[in-house]
Amino acid sequence: MQHLKSRPQFQAVLAGATVARTPHFALHCLALQPGADGTPSPLFCAHGAWLGVMVPKRWARRAVTRNTIKRQVYAVGQTFEASLGQAAHVVRLRSGFDRQQFPSATSSALKVAVRSELSQLFGKTGVSC
Repeated sequence: MQHLKSRPQFQAVLAGATVARTPHFALHCLALQPGADGTPSPLFCAHGAWLGVMVPKRWARRAVTRNTIKRQVYAVGQTFEASLGQAAHVVRLRSGFDRQQFPSATSSALKVAVRSELSQLFGKTGVSC
């Protein structure tokens, strides 16, 4: 699985469809169609699944929390790689986790909550975008 790195890659995927939502996350998808000559898009040079993560400071103030959420997204995304197909995906955090319920940024309770919600999110995709 390739990771999205550049701003144009993220913008292209975010312009695509939102294929799934959970209370905290949204999953955006862009199907990667090869060009007329069979070459891949210039933004996405390799074939296969691409995954990017957006965790804004607005919803996760502490860097350690943002990094923990990103790691969880990539780990869960790796397990669902086969079902993602030939497409680029962006997982976007769209609301924050309650700091009263999860006081520690790296608590196991937060990791379990994030993983379960991400499993629901990737499970909702079903067919490719």
